[in-house]
Amino acid sequence: MTEKEKAALGMLYDANYDEDIKAERLECQDLCAEYNRLMPSEVEKRTELMKKILGKTEGEFVIEQPFLCDYGHNIEIGERCYLNYNCTILDGAKVTFGHDVFVAPNCSFYTAGHPFDVKQRNEGLEYAYPIHVGNNVWIGGNVTVVPGVTIGDGTVVAAGSVVTKDLPAGVLAAGNPCRVIRKLTEE
Repeated sequence: MTEKEKAALGMLYDANYDEDIKAERLECQDLCAEYNRLMPSEVEKRTELMKKILGKTEGEFVIEQPFLCDYGHNIEIGERCYLNYNCTILDGAKVTFGHDVFVAPNCSFYTAGHPFDVKQRNEGLEYAYPIHVGNNVWIGGNVTVVPGVTIGDGTVVAAGSVVTKDLPAGVLAAGNPCRVIRKLTEE
């Protein structure tokens, strides 16, 4: 079984020393560097290059510069998705953003984690669990989302939060660790 296949199954895999994994990551990093060097006014070139980086895009979207990710092919974004400045996505596993998602500046989405066992960690092993962000979600500035988290449709995550557990649909959530504050209502 390849290291990439292990990663897809949520198993420990060699993310640091496996030559195929390293090559994929370097290729994506080169594309991200190219993207980040484009002038902001080069909208068509930016969109074209981002479609080459990401695994799936739907309709119109905006990803501000700078943008960083590990592999790109594990990221899927829906229509009218907006990722603001300094978005970092460690996409060893799938990261999906629904339609009409707004992500404020300096947000990070980490599918990757490392074992507590020192020997395994020093061998370059890690795991990757998917992150799913539903439709109509607003994520405030400086939010970190850790491996395996799902954020439900219509939820708002307050600035500075660290999302360590799933959040249901239609709530305001905040804090470190992030917790549900209240349901969102029309009022």
